[in-house]
Amino acid sequence: MALLIVGIILFLGIHLVRVVAPGFRQSMIASLGENGWKIAYSIASVLSLILLVYGFGQARQVTGMLYMPPVWMAHIAVTLMLIALICLAASLLPAGHIAVRTKHPMVLSVKIWALSHLLANGETSSVLLFAAFLAWGVILRISLKRRERAGELTLRPFVSAKYDLYAAVIGVVAWGLLIWRVHEWLIGVSPLAV
Repeated sequence: MALLIVGIILFLGIHLVRVVAPGFRQSMIASLGENGWKIAYSIASVLSLILLVYGFGQARQVTGMLYMPPVWMAHIAVTLMLIALICLAASLLPAGHIAVRTKHPMVLSVKIWALSHLLANGETSSVLLFAAFLAWGVILRISLKRRERAGELTLRPFVSAKYDLYAAVIGVVAWGLLIWRVHEWLIGVSPLAV
């Protein structure tokens, strides 16, 4: 469990640097340059993600249940994941209505992902992981809203509604693949197993 906690702190901490320590980020960019900072940030992100995944795998073997979610919660979680994947796809494409209306579709995607998994998983390690990601998403969204108001952040302008269609198709395909086999292959659990 300790490895999971350290992995969560490192991974989410790295992804909150701009929020909690903007001066540190700026000083690193000044000393390493923009590309140097991006490389260091990416390496730290990947290493902390590896630690988080390994720690989660280890913790799942030894932690018990905090609560037993009703079986029907798994169905709600699967449905919410479709929305999360469409938002994720919208975040990676030029802005359509989904990206413009949600403002930060990737952050929304992570929050929906975390919430859906909290609804369907009562295991201690799962609750810790998904609650941490949900809290991270809320903190980041509040920070982004403040930066928008301060004029430090400009939202992406609308490009075309065709990107909403692309996001929906990509999201449905990714969702279908996850349900079909990919989630079980990656995580060891079928999302439809009840």
